[in-house]
Amino acid sequence: MLLQDKSVVITGAGSGVGRASALLFAGEGARVVCADVRQEWADETARLIAKNGGTATAVRCDVAIESDVVAAIETTARQYGRLDVMFNNAGVSTPRGGMKFEDHTIEDFDRLVAINFKGVFLGCKHAVLRFKQQGGGGTIVNTASVAGIVGWGGGVYGATKGAVNQITRVLAIEAAPFDIRVNAICPAAMPTTRFLPSQPGAVSAGQPAETLAKLAAIHPLGRNITPEDCAAAALFLASDSARNITGVLLPVDGGYIAQ
Repeated sequence: MLLQDKSVVITGAGSGVGRASALLFAGEGARVVCADVRQEWADETARLIAKNGGTATAVRCDVAIESDVVAAIETTARQYGRLDVMFNNAGVSTPRGGMKFEDHTIEDFDRLVAINFKGVFLGCKHAVLRFKQQGGGGTIVNTASVAGIVGWGGGVYGATKGAVNQITRVLAIEAAPFDIRVNAICPAAMPTTRFLPSQPGAVSAGQPAETLAKLAAIHPLGRNITPEDCAAAALFLASDSARNITGVLLPVDGGYIAQ
């Protein structure tokens, strides 16, 4: 029970890493606010948690809208007494497969920056304000990417994740005197999240076995990264097991960036 009686906000909790993390965190004793731009997806995650005996509340939250982020945090404080962990996980991928840098439209750029960069900024800002108001410290985990560390393709996406990496490191130092820890997970290829980049919000039926095998092969360990892998890493960073760890960008990449 690594998060026993901890109150947690997870953005993007309706699918992928967010849903896997919400289920895992709740199983470890957390009271979870499942925040997602799609209310029905957040509702389903909360239902799954309740079915397993956990505690959860679903809220609609567009992370690019400041009032939505504030409302999610206020819901946590109102229902559970305080905020202990903010997991800024919501994000979107490169809009169309195989895009070159110059293929991005200004609309593509604005969407990636608004959700991946501004969304994390807002989550970090208002979590820190809440932590300082409450006293007693707190924990922030951000979902970044190996694309923010090395050249991976999807240049604008990678730039937004590089921004998340830098926010994580700088805020970790600024917030340390208040016992606020800030870390990030940096996943590599995650084909089993089943997102369709060309149809934001849509979910595919899964990738062909041949495609999965090719993607797995780019990781030295030879396995694809799963939402559950990322959830386990986020759980560790969110828990008191990592009480002396801050400012870390933790690759969940099967050894990719060690090459």
